[in-house]
Amino acid sequence: MTSPSFETAKPDQISYLDRLAASDLGRSYKQRMLDELAVRAGQTVLDLGCGPGTDLGALAEATTATGAVLGFDRDQAMVDAARARTADQPVVDVRLGDIHNLALPDQSADRARTDRVLQHVTDPGLALAEIRRVLRPGGRLVMGEPDWETLTVDHPDGALTHAYTRHVADEVVRNAGIGRQLARLATGAGFAVPAVIPLTSVFRDVRVADQVLGLERTTRRAVTAGYFTEEAAERWLAHLTQGPFLAAVTFYLVVAEA
Repeated sequence: MTSPSFETAKPDQISYLDRLAASDLGRSYKQRMLDELAVRAGQTVLDLGCGPGTDLGALAEATTATGAVLGFDRDQAMVDAARARTADQPVVDVRLGDIHNLALPDQSADRARTDRVLQHVTDPGLALAEIRRVLRPGGRLVMGEPDWETLTVDHPDGALTHAYTRHVADEVVRNAGIGRQLARLATGAGFAVPAVIPLTSVFRDVRVADQVLGLERTTRRAVTAGYFTEEAAERWLAHLTQGPFLAAVTFYLVVAEA
């Protein structure tokens, strides 16, 4: 089942996040999120699920030395990495914390962002209500999430593509349909939602797609879970490396206002 086109070892989470952020795809959507966030000098900005601090520097630059950037992550290794990377930026404060229960006063922040975080949390609705609590009136939240049920990979056997997508949506990602649910959930948490921006991520290089999707690793998990037979998995992966490749998934960028 292994092909030279596919990674066989899962990258550690920090390396994966860094690689995605440095890709054309990552740079493009992250800049769009920053533009929509519209941070102004002197504001207090929250990066919820900040990971290794990838976006904290850009937020610090936008709010200037007169503002404050608070990064939260539930993983101590991520917090440690983010603190090390922002040690020379006094406006940045990185904290260990849970997005469902932020250790912040009511109405204490002007801006907040979540980037591919809500697909993993236990209760997205509760997390959004907590963000609403800590934002000041007129504050803005920008969220970016994929809708994994829109994932499609071109293959002559459409049933295999369907099985692959169903496995990802059912077994791999906790909240696989969160992208299309964001506007409804944010409205339910008390936000106004002035903008929903769909961005289609298109992959035409199988190696680039594999770095984001983990094609072979995910296929192996699908075999174990009963979505593919071994023979079907062999046919699926063989075609992906032999012919013209195309995969796509819809990424939703949602702007919400308190």
